[in-house]
Amino acid sequence: MKKALTVLLICALTVTSVFAAGAKETAGSRDINKLSVYFVPSRDPETIVTQTAPLKQLLKDQLASQGWNVGEVVITVGTNYEAVGEALSAGTADIGLIPGATYVQYDDGAEVILTATRAGLSNDSDDPRVWNENEPTTATDRQAVGYRALFIAGPSAKGVELRNKVNNGEELTWEDLDSANWAVMGPTSSAGYVYPTILLQNKYGKGIRDLKHAVQADSYASAFARLASGQVDVLCVYADGRRDYESKWTAEFGRTKDIWTETDCIFVTPYIYNDTVSVSKTSRIMTPEFIEALQEAFIKIAETPEGKDVIAIYSHEGYQKAVSSDYDGARKAMELSRQN
Repeated sequence: MKKALTVLLICALTVTSVFAAGAKETAGSRDINKLSVYFVPSRDPETIVTQTAPLKQLLKDQLASQGWNVGEVVITVGTNYEAVGEALSAGTADIGLIPGATYVQYDDGAEVILTATRAGLSNDSDDPRVWNENEPTTATDRQAVGYRALFIAGPSAKGVELRNKVNNGEELTWEDLDSANWAVMGPTSSAGYVYPTILLQNKYGKGIRDLKHAVQADSYASAFARLASGQVDVLCVYADGRRDYESKWTAEFGRTKDIWTETDCIFVTPYIYNDTVSVSKTSRIMTPEFIEALQEAFIKIAETPEGKDVIAIYSHEGYQKAVSSDYDGARKAMELSRQN
């Protein structure tokens, strides 16, 4: 009996040793079978999938130049912002291109590695009338690490009423806003929910959840389509959102006049730190060495013409290395949003 137990113990130790050696070898490997990249649906999901398709080969090539061999890159568009955060937390997604607010909501399972840079805009005032007097908003050569969110009122009767009041210098009341139909994004969307909630809280002591007629859109594309059709009177969107949907306003959403004629800004939020490239803390492949390689790869991709076309889907123009503390402001904003 003792001899049998001894043999079993030796076998168990041998198996454990083999598995340990295997795990160590895998951890040090530069071969990645599959790399899963998730995008949030801030644009039409089909458009995102089509425009970002070249990223698969671009990532493989850039990582290969650093000695990393990636077998397959899979691109997925989440059903909403929270789905991408949950995928990062679960390790289903290795990489997520997500807003700052989504990152801080899921930072237990996600780690920020890069911040996007974008072209600055010709308008950057706290006063919505300045935006309306200087339409259309255009891009500038200045690179920015942040942006603003806007409340955009559309061509419906209520939308026109709100627009006229703002342009005439009148203060909007809570009753004005509460009587309108709203399109907002998920509760971790910086421009579509979090910062608009903070603005409303500061001005009226109420948040988006207090609005009687606010609906969550599954993407900004559907939000703009609803604004164009008159289903909603106001939407919350990142500052260059109208530039992204300018052509679709007439070509697909059925309007005869241009988006700048039929919409106006009624509120402007404070500055929001730009989107992130974040990685999963639970993904088996996310070693410090691989994270460093990914940072270098995305920065290099953004410097190529093909890469610029890909990241333009989110109006990104480049990337810089980021750390968690860069988003402390977003954490404070998220906490206030949760309280309200």
